Amino acid sequence: RGCVPKKLLSYAAHFGAEFEDAAGYGWTVESAEFSWPALIQAKDREIDRLNAVYHRLLDESGVRLFQARGKLLDSHRIQVDDEIITADKILIAAGARPWVPDIEGREWVITSDEAFHLEDLPERVVIVGGGYVACEFAGIFNGLGSQVHQVYRGDRLLRGFDDDVRETLGREMVKKGVNIHFERNVQEINAVNGTLEAVLDNGEKIPADCVMYATGRVPGSAGLGLTEADVKRDPDGSIVVDRFSRTSVNNIFAVGDITNRVKLTPVAIHEGQAFADTEFGGHDRPVDHEFVPSAVFTQPQVGTVGFPEAEARNHFGAIDVYRSEFTPMKHTLSGRQEKTMMKLVVQASSSRVVGLHIVGLDAPEIVQGFSIAVKFGLSKEQFDATIGIHPTAAEELVTMKTLIQG
Repeated sequence: RGCVPKKLLSYAAHFGAEFEDAAGYGWTVESAEFSWPALIQAKDREIDRLNAVYHRLLDESGVRLFQARGKLLDSHRIQVDDEIITADKILIAAGARPWVPDIEGREWVITSDEAFHLEDLPERVVIVGGGYVACEFAGIFNGLGSQVHQVYRGDRLLRGFDDDVRETLGREMVKKGVNIHFERNVQEINAVNGTLEAVLDNGEKIPADCVMYATGRVPGSAGLGLTEADVKRDPDGSIVVDRFSRTSVNNIFAVGDITNRVKLTPVAIHEGQAFADTEFGGHDRPVDHEFVPSAVFTQPQVGTVGFPEAEARNHFGAIDVYRSEFTPMKHTLSGRQEKTMMKLVVQASSSRVVGLHIVGLDAPEIVQGFSIAVKFGLSKEQFDATIGIHPTAAEELVTMKTLIQG
């Protein structure tokens, strides 16, 4: 239901544009057809394969697996069905689940959980939200041929990201055919003559075959017995932890989206490894959540690490900003009117690169490598001293010389 199936669907959604782009390179692609059921079946086979791999790894490691709901009875005992398990240390990693506001017609909507299992590709989709999941599924459905309306209460997508990223992505998504309704809310969902209708707060009615809410996630902490075990939580249900993932109870720990930290799969994995190293590996390993790279598998993709420009100004004071926008080389022949945006945010006093942001082809792959440089404090001069690989988009990051803001 998460990263892997989403990226598989994202890959599928890119092929329509790839077929169109091929014409600029001399290819003729005739009678291309898409089958949603075939894609979902292939996705399910891959998820089943991965699930079996994880089961095998657990088994080979001597882990006893209970596929049932557990509930803490106190700080050392867990009720699992009819059995009570006693443990010296307990790690909670129950994740989060999608949240849907209590609006009229709520029973008609789906979330990303159900989107992975739709029997047919809906012709008309309304997506509510402006974050990772909403933007990614807008690109998926649009790329596979659905008419997509995205409704978001804010004035730009991806709140919390750099403003240039937000503006560039919104513009490029609209160019690709996504209808974005900014500064709007859905007031109610109606079922009308076998179809759905999303009613906006300005009175506009959008007909749809599917209404998907991607309006955030809430920690999966309800019903786990945390109150009985005296585990402290924030008002939103997140488990409060320190930098070693310790909760308010000495022997109980928590990692991942059930805590109020960076909510990304690789962060949860990293936190789990740090917990194991600290508690069982013989050396303390606190988790560092600064300069965590992230990606949004939209169309075009987003990759980012470090501080957005506005946050960098608040955090570091004087900063220098380098920014470039260009047509990717691939599209000089395809004719597609798509732009790539790259941006470096530099601390003026030290010349350290403290933010790197990309919207465009292969952005996540590029940022993964550059995140090492940003994480370990390389300077703009060291970026400039690095010879680029030509011709690539990534070389732009080591050839930016024009200061646009200082």
